[in-house]
Amino acid sequence: MAELAQPVVESIEPELARRRRIAIVPAYNEEHTVARVIEEIRAFDPGFAIVVIDDGSTDRTAVAAERVGVQVLRLPFNLGIGGAVQTGYQYALDNGFDLAVQVDGDGQHNPQEIARLVDPILAGQADMVVGTRFAEGGGYRGTRLRRVGIHLFAGLVSLMVGQRVTDTTSGFRAVNRKGIRLFAADYPHDYPEVEATVLLARHRLRMVEVPVVMRIRETGSSSITALRSVYYMVKVLLALFIGLFRRYSTPLEEP
Repeated sequence: MAELAQPVVESIEPELARRRRIAIVPAYNEEHTVARVIEEIRAFDPGFAIVVIDDGSTDRTAVAAERVGVQVLRLPFNLGIGGAVQTGYQYALDNGFDLAVQVDGDGQHNPQEIARLVDPILAGQADMVVGTRFAEGGGYRGTRLRRVGIHLFAGLVSLMVGQRVTDTTSGFRAVNRKGIRLFAADYPHDYPEVEATVLLARHRLRMVEVPVVMRIRETGSSSITALRSVYYMVKVLLALFIGLFRRYSTPLEEP
């Protein structure tokens, strides 16, 4: 069975209020959605700090985010999702945050479901929580090729990390201070979610999944076409194979 978080009996709101928490929002050409994502995060919890990583956008993504009053880090050119997310984790580490949540700037993640992600961390059950589209209640629909790829990665990663994983490509995640420190020091680039799960396990950090529902993209389009999906699958499988022989760096300890 997939390792899913156990329900928390007592309310976690007081515990969440005690944590310095931040939402990391990677965004590339998301000027039409990023402000709404920010407002939805604030509606869930006004205590969340928010940092938008503008990944070399060619539109007005950074301007749209700055207009609603959040910290924006502008990358000089497009690094890709891995570089953008690692920038966010480095910011979280440098500024002393205890808990970080990744929320994509395209609006497909529902910030009201952040509670599902943070509950297991606050309860001490996990160092990273992933919102899965494939556990009971996830209800994910997508192209057949994409579903095949996701299930392929899930099966392979499950063998590598020694626990069942259902959704290795979900970018809707939360981590505690240990996870922040790890991902600030070492985070895969390009399409990093699959490798990040393996990286976490190699450092003996705990991961659980919780079911979430992903929204349909309303504006723009996914960068992963059918042809790129095949390329992506081959590339990630090769990266996972190489990772079997990789020596992983040790994150710096807290001062």
